[in-house]
Amino acid sequence: MFDRFFVGSLLIASLALSITGCTKPSGLDSITVTPATSSLIVGGAPEQLTATGKYGNAKSSTSQDITSQVAWTSSSPGVASINKVGIVTPVGTGSAIITASAQGFNGPVTASATITVTGSGGGTGGGGGTTSTEIVSIAIYPGAQSVTSPNETGQFIAIGTTSTGATVNLTTLATWASSSVQIATVGSPEQPGTTPGLAKGLSTGTTTITALYTNADKTTATGVATFTVSGGTTEAVTALTIIPGTQAATAQTQQSQFVAIGTSGSTGLQLDETTSTSLQWNSSNLAVATINSSGIATAQGAGETTIRATWTNADGSIVTATATYSVTLGAAQEPLLSINIVPGGVIVSNRGMTAQYLAFGTFSTAPTVQDITNGFVHTGFTGKAPTQWISTLPEVASINSGGVVGEMGGLATSQGYTGDSVLYAEATNPDGTAVLSNSQTFTCKDPNAQVCVQDITHPQLATLTVYNAGENTTTWLVTAPSDTNTPNLIHCGPGSTSGGSVCTGTYETGSTVVLTESPTGAGFGGWSSGDGVAGGVGCQPAAGTTLATSPTCTVTLNGDTSVGAIFY
Repeated sequence: MFDRFFVGSLLIASLALSITGCTKPSGLDSITVTPATSSLIVGGAPEQLTATGKYGNAKSSTSQDITSQVAWTSSSPGVASINKVGIVTPVGTGSAIITASAQGFNGPVTASATITVTGSGGGTGGGGGTTSTEIVSIAIYPGAQSVTSPNETGQFIAIGTTSTGATVNLTTLATWASSSVQIATVGSPEQPGTTPGLAKGLSTGTTTITALYTNADKTTATGVATFTVSGGTTEAVTALTIIPGTQAATAQTQQSQFVAIGTSGSTGLQLDETTSTSLQWNSSNLAVATINSSGIATAQGAGETTIRATWTNADGSIVTATATYSVTLGAAQEPLLSINIVPGGVIVSNRGMTAQYLAFGTFSTAPTVQDITNGFVHTGFTGKAPTQWISTLPEVASINSGGVVGEMGGLATSQGYTGDSVLYAEATNPDGTAVLSNSQTFTCKDPNAQVCVQDITHPQLATLTVYNAGENTTTWLVTAPSDTNTPNLIHCGPGSTSGGSVCTGTYETGSTVVLTESPTGAGFGGWSSGDGVAGGVGCQPAAGTTLATSPTCTVTLNGDTSVGAIFY
């Protein structure tokens, strides 16, 4: 009896174990990479590898695309590199094993493909890839699309043509951008959760859709199309700000610039609306000052007037902002009369790239010209007066303000949106009135395309620009050797073949350049300021001297940089 009970118990336990083994939870069992082999050419187009995962058990299994979920590695990155979404790029001749790895139900699971890279030849790799030479042009299909209301979408396809005439689908390989993200956005491979080439309408208008592809040799090809949102309303402005909030004039016909910054209610983006047709400027007292459609006020007589900017949205709603403009004729001049900023028209191509702007103030008492990039000390001011830097389109460029610890004033940084940002420098006189500089632009747009590349990259070359901001235009000189120590790459001064009062030199990024000025002594007013903290940008004086007395200025170039030298 005991034996029969014991044997029966064993049979039940064995059956339970058998049932449990048949119903183990579903998990990743294996990975397959396709194509398993491929031949590419150095400088040719990349290829998309696909990882397919098998889930379940022997009786019930499913397969799904897990290309973006696995970890990709290359046994020889110098032959073929692989990114996180399975795009393999031919780098040098040889063979490389590309491996996809993931955590499976019973432990790590891997699969691999073999990539052979040659220096010349032709042919087509598996999976629709191409081994032709570089992409020379891109066509976007369709060339134009239109939707009737916001939130509707349209899919664009990018077809690249190689130098041999072969074509390849670059939709998932190209960088996509919209020239106006207020009108429509477009998905791009580097933007997680988006579909490459899929445009989505946001507000009424037409935007340019661009696809950019970068070859292995860093050359690029682009294609453009248009996307129109015909219905809905234009983006509403819910807040308006006038910069500066107060200004003053001391002479009749003196002109002062006001800037109107509008804030979008749905996106929060800030735009320079100063000259927009939806904005109207007016002065409450025309006997004191008039103001034109560009925001330029002209003093007419003594007194005070309110400058008002009025924005009218498409739905009829109105947003306003005000500023104060005071005119005191015959009054003693304020210490700070005007501000000039350089350089103008800087164009960068990638997000993260920088440009250094300098601000020079003109004062009513000596020293009459002074570098105020990082703030300044001058008769009439208490302590160090700050200089504020303003970007009218922060999504295109941010800019540091002078006097902030650890920041180099006037250092503009591209934020990745295609467009132009207008930059200003502002300082306030002791009586509280502001002086606004002339404007300069910072543009993010690849010189070979109409798009600002979204990758954080930096150029291999940097430009050093030297300005004379003083009044002496006849007896001064600034020199500097090349990054290989060839003398006088920069030879800046009257009669110089390199540019007179403004000259430039091109150096490898990371180079340290020593500028030398002459004549030294009473005629020299100092170098442009800078603490060298932000990305190595800044003008460092010789040991034991200051920027005002140093005969040399040492600059480390981690991007395009400007240096001012003041000669009297």
